Amino acid sequence: MFAEIIESIRGLDETQIAASRKAELKPLIDHIREKTLANQSIRINFICTHNSRRSHLAQVWMQTLAHYYNLTNIQCYSGGTEATAVFPQVIQTLKDTGFQIKVLGGTHNPLYGIKYADHEMPVLAFSKEYHHFYNPETRFLAVMTCAQANEECPMVMGADDLFSIPYDDPKVFDGGSLQIEKYRERSTQIAREMDYVIRRVAHRV
Repeated sequence: MFAEIIESIRGLDETQIAASRKAELKPLIDHIREKTLANQSIRINFICTHNSRRSHLAQVWMQTLAHYYNLTNIQCYSGGTEATAVFPQVIQTLKDTGFQIKVLGGTHNPLYGIKYADHEMPVLAFSKEYHHFYNPETRFLAVMTCAQANEECPMVMGADDLFSIPYDDPKVFDGGSLQIEKYRERSTQIAREMDYVIRRVAHRV
């Protein structure tokens, strides 16, 4: 794994996660732990409205942290209730954190390859509906990363279970002086919480 990403992971501070938020994360922890103990594969589809910001950050960080903690049974995806494009500041934020990223194709809705380690396949990131051909159709966990998607999709067809873990949308800062800071802040929050989830599964705490 790239050294800069390892440094970022080691700097995550779970004491910044409120007790109420930890309670929201617990059902997801319990579900992943149960499947891991049963040696079952886990497929997680992170879903937000446009699949352009939060769902991609969650997908990339969860996949990266699963590798960091050697949980090889986890595969992550993302989708939306509609397709748009990955917002460029998301890509820049991940680059600034140490991810290596290349555009693999497309213009209106580019396909990005996002690597966290030299010897691992990249996470493929592009905007799509959650039921897109690339994503699993059945036997996956749906994690709603925005309240709007949770309201629009009280049920996700094919999902074994659904979890609501909403994040504030950094989109409200687009084009302003705080854009870079707020995207970094949201990325760090998502990384911190995904680390909290995965570490409890890996260490059985």
